[in-house]
Amino acid sequence: MQKSDGMNYAPIGTFNSVCEPGQFIFAAAALDHGHIYGMCNGLREAGGELKWVYDPDPVKVDKFVGTYPNVRVASSLQEILDDAEVKLVASAAIPSDRGPLGLKVMSSGKDYFTDKAPFTTLEQLEEARAKVKETGQKYSVYYSERLHVESSIYAGQLIEQGAIGRVVQVIGLGPHRISLSSRPDWFFEKEKFGGILCDIGSHQIEQFLHFTGAKDAKVVHSKVANYNFPQHPNFEDFGDATLIGDNGATGYFRVDWLTPDGLSTWGDGRMTILGTEGYIELRKYVDIARDKTSDHVYLVNKDGEQHFAVNGQVGFPYFGQLILDCLNRTENAMTQERAFKAAELCLIAQRDAIRIENT
Repeated sequence: MQKSDGMNYAPIGTFNSVCEPGQFIFAAAALDHGHIYGMCNGLREAGGELKWVYDPDPVKVDKFVGTYPNVRVASSLQEILDDAEVKLVASAAIPSDRGPLGLKVMSSGKDYFTDKAPFTTLEQLEEARAKVKETGQKYSVYYSERLHVESSIYAGQLIEQGAIGRVVQVIGLGPHRISLSSRPDWFFEKEKFGGILCDIGSHQIEQFLHFTGAKDAKVVHSKVANYNFPQHPNFEDFGDATLIGDNGATGYFRVDWLTPDGLSTWGDGRMTILGTEGYIELRKYVDIARDKTSDHVYLVNKDGEQHFAVNGQVGFPYFGQLILDCLNRTENAMTQERAFKAAELCLIAQRDAIRIENT
């Protein structure tokens, strides 16, 4: 698994099928971001059968076929949409194209699974909400920094068990390595990537909603900056935001593209979850200068101080839940409203952000 570059970070779990062979057929389309590999890994490990791939770039397709040699190469997106066997289309398109692609997929009678951020404008979000209501199809989002991270999953289980009481604050740190030479041109065009709070900030907001149990929140303050990349004047390498949930919980997060090359992984992602009876700290991808393995969970409560190394111990239940949701038309993996609310709040945070100018 690639650990140095977050764009190609694709966790691999164990196979634990939730359905019969051939019961859940899916396809991959638009391979612009490496997260498509993590998405497909998760679905396949849960019993999904990857039938088709499509992208207009043959280089991307050849690489994909090298990873999944049994996949068929479609001549067009329409060939996938016309296949009645396909129940879901997974996509990691350029962010500004994700919403419009989702409308096409849902209009064809298939569920849609997109990389985050799912939209770059509030107008795209409203179009998707209307299409979901019209078609009854699902618009699912790969918020991978919780859904594909075992320490985050384990933290959620501890919270459900009451280990820290009522959650009152979440502080999230989401630094990323930019790996400048490997980034495509669209990565630096704000109208295409949406801005840093829209993009990687979406992870943080989804986690805030999940861990606090808030259904909605207000963005109290947000700001963005470009400190280190003057050659890309429309790019943002820093952003942060403060939120207050509708249940009184508060949240703060910082995201950036300033990870130094000396770090052993693509980003030192951390999170502190404060409850009325204790707190949890997550060191998601590395415990710097101590342990290069991922998924360290620290718990402090009335029982004392505890450290859990959960890499390879928890698994990734989201993907099996998503497959069953698609088959049974349920909402156990993540509600549609949660997926859309996280998107809405990150778009609001981006829209209202103060831009810090270098002096």
